[in-house]
Amino acid sequence: MYTKAEILSLQSLTKAFIESQHNIELVSLRKVLKFHEYQYYVAADPLISDYEYDVLYQQLINLETANPNLIVQDSPTQRVGNSLNNNFETIAHLVPMLSLENSYNAEDLNDFDRKAREGAGLDEIAYCVEPKFDGASISLVYENDFLVRACTRGDGVAGEEITQNIKQIRSIPLSIPLSQYGIQQMEIRGEVIMSKKSFHDFNEKLKAKQLATLANPRNAAAGSLRMKDPKEVGERNLDAFIYHISYYTLTNGYATPSLLKTHSGSLELLWNLGFRSPQKEKKVITNMEGVINFCTHFEIERDNLPYEIDGLVIKVNDFFLQEKLGMTSHHPRWAIAYKFKARQATTVLESVEFQVGRTGAVTPVAKLKAVAIGGVTVSSISMHNEEYIREKDLRLGDTVIIERAGDVIPQIVQSIPTLRKGNESIIQFPTTCPICDYPLEKEETEAVWRCNNPECSAQIVERMIHFVSKDAMDIKSFGDANIRKFYEMDLLKNIPQIYHLNFEVIAKLEGFGKKSVDNLMAAIENSKTQPLYRLIYALGIRFVGETTAKTIASHIHHILDLQNLTIEQLQSYEDVGIKVANSIYYYFHEPKNIELIKELEALGLNMIQTNATAVDGNLSGLNFLFTGTLMQLKRSDAETMVEARGGHILSGVSSKLNYLVVGEDAGSKLEKAKKIASIKIITEADFVELIKN
Repeated sequence: MYTKAEILSLQSLTKAFIESQHNIELVSLRKVLKFHEYQYYVAADPLISDYEYDVLYQQLINLETANPNLIVQDSPTQRVGNSLNNNFETIAHLVPMLSLENSYNAEDLNDFDRKAREGAGLDEIAYCVEPKFDGASISLVYENDFLVRACTRGDGVAGEEITQNIKQIRSIPLSIPLSQYGIQQMEIRGEVIMSKKSFHDFNEKLKAKQLATLANPRNAAAGSLRMKDPKEVGERNLDAFIYHISYYTLTNGYATPSLLKTHSGSLELLWNLGFRSPQKEKKVITNMEGVINFCTHFEIERDNLPYEIDGLVIKVNDFFLQEKLGMTSHHPRWAIAYKFKARQATTVLESVEFQVGRTGAVTPVAKLKAVAIGGVTVSSISMHNEEYIREKDLRLGDTVIIERAGDVIPQIVQSIPTLRKGNESIIQFPTTCPICDYPLEKEETEAVWRCNNPECSAQIVERMIHFVSKDAMDIKSFGDANIRKFYEMDLLKNIPQIYHLNFEVIAKLEGFGKKSVDNLMAAIENSKTQPLYRLIYALGIRFVGETTAKTIASHIHHILDLQNLTIEQLQSYEDVGIKVANSIYYYFHEPKNIELIKELEALGLNMIQTNATAVDGNLSGLNFLFTGTLMQLKRSDAETMVEARGGHILSGVSSKLNYLVVGEDAGSKLEKAKKIASIKIITEADFVELIKN
């Protein structure tokens, strides 16, 4: 953006301003500060220290305070504004922000290339490849050279207005020279990120204040955009890459700038306008073979970048061809995202703990030498069962490769036998329960060892934790820690005791003031009126999830009606197979379980299906499933909307599924659904339109 001569001149002016605080010209000072913001936040090549910048910035504040009539809207001091309103206004994008189709291997990319070449009628297409930044998507609108609006991606059609917060990101200029290119209005897209260094530095500040640290740079960036106080946003030292021009209008008499004929040209234009575009990171490649080679190389080098990326984006470079290829309702046909493989790291398996769950399943948990993967420190990983340990030949003291599947769930990939020193030892799976010493048993059809002692303290505690959880009876203020604490104090020994706790004793405990006690009492009382399906789910019957619980509840009047149903009758229900039917049947033929249900009924809990009337709506007879993160709706609200219109929620992908609603970061369910032609895959926005109609 700056020529060598301009840099030398501005640096000389900077030195003069720092050395002398007298007779400083306001316009020149603003120009100098904008230059140094660019050098630091865009070019990543600071030419002065933070202290020197602060000195110049304070001088500008002093001058503008003395001459408020001279303050202009793109002054560096205008980045910090007043706190936002409690609610962010929702505003429509000028052009919808579509998601990209994902690819995970060379086969996917070759298939994309084939379709693009067929659609364009060409033997070969040039592609522009750039990093897929792991942050939060934003949309910016500039008019007459000034930033007038910024918003989140939202549902792709509309997002939340966050202009004041975006102004805290110094790599986003408050004004740009659009008029030099004959452009009157422009909408652009980008990604707000937090660099690895900024993330580390901010977490160190939180540690010093004894506050909880942030999980990873992506969450830190995304969470920052909706903070109420812009000053707090500024403290996080966020950055932004701008990578797409979605819309622009020209001033009368001007022709389209020549750079806006290709995507690579648009990145150059954005860079010239003062944005941090991936101008240096991008590469134009004339064929898919070269693209695949570039992706392979870039994935190896990803850890050397100062920021997190989770893949690369491949776009048809020519804008005319992009227009010709068009787009589906979900994604453009001229672009695809290549997702990198899950992150991996090596560490040492130091010990194993055996944990007992609510159904008695004993799960081995590997305790590892702590290691950072993708901004998250991993020190504990489930090893599932004994077979898992034997198949992977895992031993105490082994060096192991671990990864975060989908960059989220950590797992052990393999041990590395060649690094064994001879002092490693076989992991001995217990033959008795590690909590109550009851003999463990394993069914022929399962890989899990179980403690079948219903009085095992670990199971009792886990059953109570499940019972009060959000998707079960939803007793707020009654989390894991309180359940365990009350159990150890003999205040709580079983589920019915939840409903006659000694609140006089609890009120005397540290951390339980009057308000906390009142809230807990109210939450417990309110749980008595929860719908029947929640109670069925809360009982913790093996293999019965929330969706199955809803199915069962819709076929009965009173919960004890389940005593009278045969396994065959249960199997006739949607989504109930032989394993689930057997589990329900045996649960309701165990006297202790019936005794528990009757005791809960005597305590006033709802045992009756209160909304069993069949719903006849525009979704009647249709089966839905949601996957990924929904941006506009809560998952539970979306499912309720389906059921309220006569639809049904399935628990997994099968040929019975009619619609798979896909949110962000969709996983294996999407891949499975693609293989079943009868399933319609739709976005959240499509779903909203569907229920409206």
